[in-house]
Amino acid sequence: MTLKGALILVLCLLPLGAHPAIYTYVDDTGISHFTNILPVGKKFRVVISERIKYVVARVFNNTAYDGIIERHAQTHGIDPSLIKAVMKAESNFNPNAMSHKGAQGLMQLMPDTARLMKVENPFDPEDNIRGGTKYLKYLGDTFGGNLDLMLAAYNAGPARVKENNMNIPPYDETRTYVQRVKSYYNSFKKN
Repeated sequence: MTLKGALILVLCLLPLGAHPAIYTYVDDTGISHFTNILPVGKKFRVVISERIKYVVARVFNNTAYDGIIERHAQTHGIDPSLIKAVMKAESNFNPNAMSHKGAQGLMQLMPDTARLMKVENPFDPEDNIRGGTKYLKYLGDTFGGNLDLMLAAYNAGPARVKENNMNIPPYDETRTYVQRVKSYYNSFKKN
C-alpha cells in the first residue's frame, strides 16, 4: 500500500467533524509526522482539508443496497443513513462477512438476534437488512430513541447497557464503535 493510500485509509477512520485539517511535517531524520490537532512551534503544512475528507467519504459511500435500505427504513421508521452507518461499521458492506464471535452478514447479526428478528438467511442482503433494521427499531424503542444507547446495545447487547444503569458500557470496543457509527452516520447524512 502506498503512503497516499494509507493516509486515505486513516482519514476514513477519523471522525469527520473532529478537526478541519490534517497537518504534516518532516523532521530532521526524514520521518513524516501527521496530526489532526493544530500544531504549534513546528513547520507543519496542511495536507488534507475537511473538504477532501468529505470527498473521500463520498467515494467510499457504497450505494449497492440503497433500495433495500430505503424500503426497510420506511417500514420501521429508522433513518436510512443510520442503517447504512451501522452496515459500514459492521461489515464494510460485505454480505458474506462473519465475525470471530459468530455475527453474520451485512449488519453482523448474532444467530440469536437473527432468530429473534425472524431472519432465515443472514447472508441474504434483503433478509439481513430487514432483520438489522427491525433490531435497530427494537433498540430505539427499548432505549427511548437514545442513539448512543441504541448503538452501544447493538454492539455489546441490550443487557450490558441495562447492567450499566442505562449508560454506554465501559468497554473500549463499544465506546469506539458508538463514535465510529456516529461519524459514518453524519457523513452519510451529508450525502
